[in-house]
Parts: sequence; C-alpha cells; structure tokens
Amino acid sequence: MSEPAGPCLAGSGPGGPSHDGSSLGGPHAGGRPADRSAPERGGATVCLLAIGLVFVLVGLFGAGLGAARCARHQARVAADFGALAGASRVLDGADAACGSADALVSANGGRMTGCRVDGLDLIVTAQVRVAPLPGLSRAATATSRAGPAREPATAP
Repeated sequence: MSEPAGPCLAGSGPGGPSHDGSSLGGPHAGGRPADRSAPERGGATVCLLAIGLVFVLVGLFGAGLGAARCARHQARVAADFGALAGASRVLDGADAACGSADALVSANGGRMTGCRVDGLDLIVTAQVRVAPLPGLSRAATATSRAGPAREPATAP
C-alpha cells in the first residue's frame, strides 16, 4: 500500500525534479522565465548607466556655463568700479587715475589689462580668470568707460 506523497516530496513524482535544479518544477522556477536568452541579460543596467552618464555630462556642462557667466559678471563689475574710481582722478593725471582704477579692479578679484584716458573719460579693461571645468582655464574680459555726463546733442 502506498501513501500519498507529502509536501516535502512534491515534484519528485514521475516527472522527477525539474532540470533547472529547483524542486518545484514548472517553466518559471526560481522566479525567472525559462526562455530568457543570455544576450538580453544586463541590457537595462547598461541603459541606466548611459542615462546616468548623460545626466552627469549635462550637469558638468551647466556648471561650466554658470562659472563662465559668473566670471564675466565679476569682470564687468571690476571694470565698472575701476573706471568709476579712476574717472574721479582723471584731472590728477593718467597715472593717478589708472592707479586708483587698478586698486579697485584688484579689490574686486580682477586684473587690470588696460587703462587709458580719453579726454575726461577713463577706459578700463579688466580680466578675471575662471576654471569652468577641471583642467580648463579661461579668462573673462570686460571694458568699461566712465567720465562726466554730457549734454545730449539736440537736432536743429
């Protein structure tokens, strides 16, 4: 007389254990489809890594643009303040005006690359170094003019 197979012996009947090593049998043993081919394995991981790399590169590009834009603004501010400071000393001579402009350009994080007097106006060129990306160094340059206000020309 044979006794019915208990839960521990399920799958060990006439069909025997399944060929994938699981004792439960069936086409989806172990939670994976039996017909999954090897070339498809890991495809989603590669896709996800590629998308992540794109996000990182876009972020680096955006950070580089932001750094360059900030440097341009800093160069403009340094040139504007230098020109205003130097314009107040134009009557004392070009050396005094450019010395005053250079002090203010340096105080604003720039380097004065040009200074000239044009009548009562002072024209100052300032440069700010920026490294938007590691290993990449550039210079942002700005020129400003300052002098006394002039009366607008009126048409007859």
